[in-house]
Amino acid sequence: MANTSPITKRLKEARLEAELSQKKLGIAIGIDPFVASPRMNQYETGKHVPDFAIVEKLAKIVKVPPAFFYTIEDDLAELIKIYGRISKKEQHQLLSFARQFASK
Repeated sequence: MANTSPITKRLKEARLEAELSQKKLGIAIGIDPFVASPRMNQYETGKHVPDFAIVEKLAKIVKVPPAFFYTIEDDLAELIKIYGRISKKEQHQLLSFARQFASK
């Protein structure tokens, strides 16, 4: 059975965008350097799925909200990524705009 978790795709996408190797990312979240690369590879290939605590650590290092890793839709993933990288004031403005847009 193929892995259908969006985490695999999103993790690799975020890691590459952050210009980190699997090993460097694994070490940054506290994985032993000797197993960091294989463990991250297992997460990216879907052999193992990181628990939420690991996802939170990954999100902090690659600077995306944890929700980014769980969305299937590419456009929504991009919107979540953008939302996480703008100021709180801008987040409120974006949310206000989205509410107005949705009420039409």
